[in-house]
Amino acid sequence: MSPHDMNHQAPPRGVLVVDDHPLFRRGVQQLLAMSTSLTLAGEADSGARALEACTRLTPDLILLDMKMAGMDGIETLTRLREAGVAVPIVMLTVSEEQDDVLAAIRAGASGYLLKDTDPEALLTAIEALDEQGDAFDPRLMGLLTRALREPAPGPEALVARLTRRERDILRLIAQSQSNKEVGRRLDISEGTVKVHVRHLLKKMGMRTRTEAAVWAAREGWK
Repeated sequence: MSPHDMNHQAPPRGVLVVDDHPLFRRGVQQLLAMSTSLTLAGEADSGARALEACTRLTPDLILLDMKMAGMDGIETLTRLREAGVAVPIVMLTVSEEQDDVLAAIRAGASGYLLKDTDPEALLTAIEALDEQGDAFDPRLMGLLTRALREPAPGPEALVARLTRRERDILRLIAQSQSNKEVGRRLDISEGTVKVHVRHLLKKMGMRTRTEAAVWAAREGWK
């Protein structure tokens, strides 16, 4: 490569690693050190810190764990997208559950890679994200093909996944009631309402409380 070409080489893309296990974050840091096109922009050990880090660091790419204490990967992904974070976000997880993969795609994930992948293959997949547009583990392609071939579940199937308490909450948010008002009606704390809302959104494959409220109102849940 000539000096002229080197001057025009793109700078490495900064990666934010979001995972609540320090040992795994260290492993990803060592993996990125092997790359000439990627560099570590920063780390976050929770979803809340990931949101804060994005405003401070403006990374080019985010690697996000699925199963984290507190705010899980799907909620973190949803909050990042709602906050206007448009860079690629790749889930890096141990979960091969179909529901997790589909929930990540619906929430705006740019890829879904498994933690037990060979390190060099993992690095190659992340590096190729710019050209490919996405990064999905080849082992998940059969699962995705089957899932996308299946017809989307109708309203009855979605509601059948909910507990009685989740249905009560869905009915109240369809009436435009706030979490505080829902808690008062059901005699539970606002925090408990938030947990139930998070669970019912995941079960229904929806990203936001508003989406669920609009859907429920349209289906006559008022």
